[in-house]
Amino acid sequence: MKNSIMALSASLLLGGVASAQKVAFEEYNLDNGLHVILHNDPSAPTVITSVMYHVGAKDESPDRTGFAHFFEHLLFEGTENIKRGEWFKIVTGNGGVNNANTTEDRTYYYEVFPSNNLELGLWMESERMLHPVINQIGVDTQNEVVKEEKRLRYDNSPYGQLIPEVKKNMFSKHPYRWTTIGSMDHLDAAKLEEFQAFNKKFYIPNNAVLVVAGDIDVAKAKVWIKQYFGNIPKGEKIERKTYVEDDITTQRNATYEDGNIQIPMVVTAYRTPSMKTREARVLDFISTILSDGKSSRMYKKIVDDNKTALQIGAFSYNQEDYGTYIIYGVPQAPHTTADITKEVDEEILKLQTELISEKELQKLQNKFENKYVNSNATIDGIASNLATYYLLYGDVNLINTEIDMYRSITREEIRAVAKKYLNQNQRLLLDYIPTKNKAQN
Repeated sequence: MKNSIMALSASLLLGGVASAQKVAFEEYNLDNGLHVILHNDPSAPTVITSVMYHVGAKDESPDRTGFAHFFEHLLFEGTENIKRGEWFKIVTGNGGVNNANTTEDRTYYYEVFPSNNLELGLWMESERMLHPVINQIGVDTQNEVVKEEKRLRYDNSPYGQLIPEVKKNMFSKHPYRWTTIGSMDHLDAAKLEEFQAFNKKFYIPNNAVLVVAGDIDVAKAKVWIKQYFGNIPKGEKIERKTYVEDDITTQRNATYEDGNIQIPMVVTAYRTPSMKTREARVLDFISTILSDGKSSRMYKKIVDDNKTALQIGAFSYNQEDYGTYIIYGVPQAPHTTADITKEVDEEILKLQTELISEKELQKLQNKFENKYVNSNATIDGIASNLATYYLLYGDVNLINTEIDMYRSITREEIRAVAKKYLNQNQRLLLDYIPTKNKAQN
């Protein structure tokens, strides 16, 4: 009976995936270079106004890291027409929510309002672009906010330096070698004029995409967009550098001591291609095979069956220029990190030499179809996807067609990509250990 119910649930899920509607959208440019994408969905009386800027940690100077993330906070300080401290009050007072986030490649701001406040959302984002107030009191205030965030997320968090240490050891030329939160010393040393110059260079209409999605009157939205954004001056063209990393041909070894942990962790990391490539999608499949859930290969063997590890995981850290595939494991006594590495290598070797089963491939495709539906299940998810596919991938319609790439991935491709990128001589092996006085006896 239980199996029958599960089979019925799976068939219903697949039926929902198969009938998922494509995301309809309209896109155009303003004269100042701002790209606009509109998506009308009257199913709920809400609307999202969002702006994604093509600026992230990789656009910073090596001696001024953390600027892009800092601006994620700083541009909520206020504008010429929104007094300091009033931004969040205006949003919540009108039934809305807002937030922002930063990666190595872009910065994203958004507000979700009841649909009758669309004009308000557009005005606020145009104010952020045209009239931001960047003064010393705002810089000083957000400096303390960012420092506290760094303490919580990195400095005082168990295994909080995993990503920073991987990035530092995987990249030597590309700005991906530092984290988005950057260096507090760099932020402390920066002068107000440097923050103002960073804003003038990157937070401009011709370096951004505006997405409006939800219950909108398209004609009225276009009028308001032109009214509020059309007169914002176009910025100077941004010249972007290209960074090419040398191939990793011998294993890199590193050690990091963390005073916040008592149990060591082993980390293996492999440099992978841009998230825009087909191979990056294949690596997403590989990550799912190896570590997505308790039925995944590594979890079942290394945690459940052999009890070599307390925890095992793997994920693709996808980025615009390069990616990183990261595997991590925490040993269960009396086993060691070396034991985990040996068993992980055995599972990777299987992927490199044997085809996965047709059943496994179907399971992968089902999972990714489910993810596709879920990612487009809300207007904020759709808005983020539309902005990302335009700004970082150069093809907005990937919101509808990327799933076809995943559907077309073959078992042979999975084996070939594993063999191409997941070799021991191409990786970083990071021993992430407790400081000597914290280690277990």
